[in-house]
Amino acid sequence: MTDRRALDRDILRLAVPALGSLIAEPIFLAVDAAMVGHLGVAELAGLGIASAVLTTVVGLMVFLAYSTTPAVARRFGAGDLRGAVSVGIDGLWLALAIGAVLGVAGFLAAPALVAAFAPTADVAPHAQAYLAVSMVGLPAMLLVFAATGLLRGLQDTVTPLRVAVVGFTANALLNALFIYGFGWGVAGSAAGTVVVQWGMVAAYALLIGRLARRHGAPLRPHRAGLRGSARSGGWMFLRTASLRLATLATVWVATGLGTRELAGWQVVFTIFTTAAFALDALAIAAQALVGKALGEGDPDAVRAVTGRTMRWGVWSGVVAGAAIAALSGVIGLLFTGDRAMADFVQPALLVLAVSQPIAAFVFVLDGVLMGADDARYLALAGGLNLLPYLPALFALAWLSPSGPSGLTWLAAAFGGVFMVARGITLGLRVRGRAWLGTA
Repeated sequence: MTDRRALDRDILRLAVPALGSLIAEPIFLAVDAAMVGHLGVAELAGLGIASAVLTTVVGLMVFLAYSTTPAVARRFGAGDLRGAVSVGIDGLWLALAIGAVLGVAGFLAAPALVAAFAPTADVAPHAQAYLAVSMVGLPAMLLVFAATGLLRGLQDTVTPLRVAVVGFTANALLNALFIYGFGWGVAGSAAGTVVVQWGMVAAYALLIGRLARRHGAPLRPHRAGLRGSARSGGWMFLRTASLRLATLATVWVATGLGTRELAGWQVVFTIFTTAAFALDALAIAAQALVGKALGEGDPDAVRAVTGRTMRWGVWSGVVAGAAIAALSGVIGLLFTGDRAMADFVQPALLVLAVSQPIAAFVFVLDGVLMGADDARYLALAGGLNLLPYLPALFALAWLSPSGPSGLTWLAAAFGGVFMVARGITLGLRVRGRAWLGTA
């Protein structure tokens, strides 16, 4: 029987540092959006489009972390430290190769990618400038994903926290210098991010090089390891593709509603992302602990981890929702300095607040099933979740409500249709036992 107090300590040991590293990124994104928002509504709307494209490209590759963590954790649980580090290094090489290809392709395709959203003439140049510069840092983003996944699999969430805090602090300072000091505008925001991303890669390279020497793991890539990483990540790629499709479709509808609605959705979605990253700390703890327990051959421990993290997750969602509701009247001011814009986004932020407990439930179960390497089900469930959501979005686009009500209905569709669908498909899976036998 699992010791509940010991399990709680293990969850906290992993989740608290993970919370710090996760929250650092959305805080940076919020600061970044606020800096750009003070340049003007068109600049903020342009950032919204560019961010949607960039997060889609990066998000599709998130399997580099999500597939690396359970692979490393299982070997760690089985006592094979050399193999754990080696499979993580293979993930790094795969990340570098994919990042280089996508970075070049994305840079060349930036104008076409932005044009696909049909932005107004004053928005498009800002979106293109941010996206083109950001593509230079794309390989670094993916390398950071893979390196973080390796360390999480080794049950280390403290090191990623340290790297994230230093990196994102430097990022905020550089962005302020480039945007305002050098007068580079939106492009300056992207340039500051690129510089810091490659700095974080350098830090991880030093840390993982030491781990490899300590455990006798080779630094060169292995064909079998690369194939294994790519194969295990294939289903995760499809799962993430469904999430990115939902996000892009939402931005497309927001674009059609109007520039203010698009800028407002950028504010709302930034807050959603901030809360999501914070709530994901428990998912990361669940992922690492589930992978380790399966490597040890202990399904009872897997069930115990699942139950505890689910309960903690829902209550954390309640707290996050209460915080968003309490701050809903001033969040818009922080982003734009415009009282009218703050009033514009407040109803949508209240809808977002209500949806936080179900969102937390979803994020935790995502982590549990990732830790169990149940990627095939996650991919299939991702497709099912789109069946109710895409028609809801298309209906909203056809009705085309404007003003605060349009933005509020968009938030309601995202939180009340898409997130609820995800909660149902994931909840049904963990009630059975099939996922415990996934290898």
